[in-house]
Amino acid sequence: MEFIDLKAQRKRLGDKLTQSIQAVLEGGHYIQGAQVAQLEEKLAAYTGRKFCVSCSSGTSALLLPLMAWGIGAGDAVFVPDFTFFATAEMVALTGATPVFVDVEEHTFNLSAACLEEAVLQIKREGQLRPRAVIPVDLFGLPADYEALLPVANRYDLLVLEDAAQGFGGSLKGRKACTFGNASATSFFPAKPLGCYGDGGAVFTDDPALAELLRSLRVHGHGADKYDNIRIGLNARLDTVQAAILLCKLEIFEEELELRRRAAGMYTEHLRGRVTVPDIPSGFASSFAQYTIRLRDSEQRALVMERLKKAGIPTMVYYGKTMHEQKAFAGLQIPAVKCPNALKAASQVLSLPMHPYLTRRQIEAVSDELLQTVLA
Repeated sequence: MEFIDLKAQRKRLGDKLTQSIQAVLEGGHYIQGAQVAQLEEKLAAYTGRKFCVSCSSGTSALLLPLMAWGIGAGDAVFVPDFTFFATAEMVALTGATPVFVDVEEHTFNLSAACLEEAVLQIKREGQLRPRAVIPVDLFGLPADYEALLPVANRYDLLVLEDAAQGFGGSLKGRKACTFGNASATSFFPAKPLGCYGDGGAVFTDDPALAELLRSLRVHGHGADKYDNIRIGLNARLDTVQAAILLCKLEIFEEELELRRRAAGMYTEHLRGRVTVPDIPSGFASSFAQYTIRLRDSEQRALVMERLKKAGIPTMVYYGKTMHEQKAFAGLQIPAVKCPNALKAASQVLSLPMHPYLTRRQIEAVSDELLQTVLA
């Protein structure tokens, strides 16, 4: 079964992408070309943020603000226990300590109540300084910032929105990438707005932070790239990827609507038989993934096997919580109970999701899945 309608993709983008890439090749400015600045301007305008600083990946988009804020040894940074590894990995890379916090059972996003409990626990223990929190807009759904930001403000926590999957989502009309002190997103090819390689961006309304991010992404440069005034990274977005993203941004809203249409068709077929995505009132998801919840890992394995035999790809995001990752085993990370994260890791399953799914394809996926679930 074919799930990516390449013909439709070419019809929409092919000629324009070819022309845009060719313009970069002919111009010969492959790093920090004019298209990079154009993209940053358009992305800032799209989200409503004052500044956008593009970078080499969603991972570097998380690391750069942490570096700019001087996060390091002795600092506690609170992250969801149920997320992609990079969210906590970048915290550990700075020398700070990731503190894992449980998520809401139905949205999989960071729980404000659990965040406050974790902050108070760290303050009682007195070994670490609470410095920042990184809420994740998981599967395309913005975290509940109306609940999270007051907690962060109470304890003077810097807020870094991890919108790697959330770009295009919104909360009461306010777009993802506009929450907190800074926001990070990813343009990995599988994301709602994806390029043809790695790419990312940081958004902020703070001009001083934006300037510092621009320095850090190019080896901590000062007046020019050979005037290095701080330790930084090589984290630039290349011009070809910027040119691709400029083209794809033009049809992004249309593709978002197609994603939401596909999600609606899945929900129509599956609701009442499996647990479908919970989109609270006032929220809009970009549906980076369409993720259902099954009874347990055994039922999930049976469903995945049946769908695989039918030529239908599925994926588990994520089958292991952060506190279970071997990479963190040697770190002195405070123990925080995360039962919802553990439950989610044993139950979630992501189904095929992209803008060009047809009703027939969605019905085929749903029917195959329900053959196992209802057996």
